[in-house]
Amino acid sequence: MDNFITQDWLILLITVVVALLAVYSLRWLILVRHKEISSDQKLPRQLILIAIWIIAMIAIVLALPVSISSRNQVLGLLGVLLSGVIAFSSTTIVTNLMAGVVLRVNKPFRTGDYIKCSNFAGRVTEKGILDTEIQTEQRTLIHIANSFLLNNPVEVVRSSGTFISAEVSIGFDAHHAKVEKYLEQAAQKAGLSDAFVHVTALGNFSVNYKVSGMLLDTKSLLTSRSKLHTSILDELHNQDIEIMSPNFVAARPVEASQKFMARAKVKQSKENITHEDLAFDKADEAEKTEQMRLGLEAKIAKLKQALADSAANDKDAIKLKIASAQDKLLALVESKTD
Repeated sequence: MDNFITQDWLILLITVVVALLAVYSLRWLILVRHKEISSDQKLPRQLILIAIWIIAMIAIVLALPVSISSRNQVLGLLGVLLSGVIAFSSTTIVTNLMAGVVLRVNKPFRTGDYIKCSNFAGRVTEKGILDTEIQTEQRTLIHIANSFLLNNPVEVVRSSGTFISAEVSIGFDAHHAKVEKYLEQAAQKAGLSDAFVHVTALGNFSVNYKVSGMLLDTKSLLTSRSKLHTSILDELHNQDIEIMSPNFVAARPVEASQKFMARAKVKQSKENITHEDLAFDKADEAEKTEQMRLGLEAKIAKLKQALADSAANDKDAIKLKIASAQDKLLALVESKTD
C-alpha cells in the first residue's frame, strides 16, 4: 500500500514538473524570445498560452492520487473557478477582448488612419486588446472600447485620398453656370483635384451649392477643409458674387445695387507648421513607428529567404544583416513600449 501511494505521488510530481517545464518552454518559444513582435502579433500567442495553462492544470488534476469521484469533483471545482473568474471579471471585459480579436482579424483600420465612430473622430494612435486610442483635433486622447467600435459603423478615411466638400448659398441673381465655374476654380486653388459642384437645394432667398474635390494628402484633412472655405470666399468675392444666408433677410439703408464683400487681397504668411502637426503629433509618431516595424519585418523575411537560397560563403554576411535588422526591430518595439 505504501509503495502504491509512493508511486502515485511520484507520478503526480513528474506530471507537475513536466507540465511546468512544457508551459515555460512553450512560453519561451512562442513569446519571450520574440521580443520584436508587435502587440497585434502577441495577442494570439498569449491566448495560446492561456489554453496551455488550462491544459496543464487539467493534466495535474488527472494525476492526483485520489479516487475517480474525488478527481471529478476537483475538475468540476476547477471549471467553476474558471467560470467564476470570467463572470466576475465582467462580461464587458470578455466582450471587449473578443471584439479586439475580431478587429485584428478584419483590420478595418490601421495605426495612423483617421476614423469617425458615432460622436468620436480622430487618428488612431494605438490598438489595444480591450480598447483603441485615438487622438482628436483638439490633441486630446480618447480610449474607445473595442466592442463599441465593433457594434457601430466606423468611417475610415482612405490613405489613397478622400473627397472633402463645402456648402454655400448664393442669391438667385447669379447664374448657376457662373457660380459652378468659380466654385470649381476655388476647389482647384485649394489643392483639390477632380472638383465638381452640385445644386443641393432651391431656397426661398438663395440657391444652395455643394462643391467637392479629391484630397490626396489625407494627413492635411483639417487644413485642406479650411483652405477650401477661404478659397471659396476669395474666389466668389473677387468675382462680385455675394454669399447669402437663407435664414434671414438683411435690411440695408443703401441702394440695392451696392454689395458688401471683403475683396481686399491680404498677403498670407506661409507657415511650415500646420494644424495637423500640432493636433496629431502622437498619431504621426505611431504611424511612422508602425511603418518602420512593417518595413523591418518585411526586410527580415526577405533576408531569411535569401539565407535559405544562398551559397555557403554568403550565409555569414546575410546572418549579420538579419541580426542587425532584428536589433533595430527590437529597439523599435522597446521604444514604443516605453
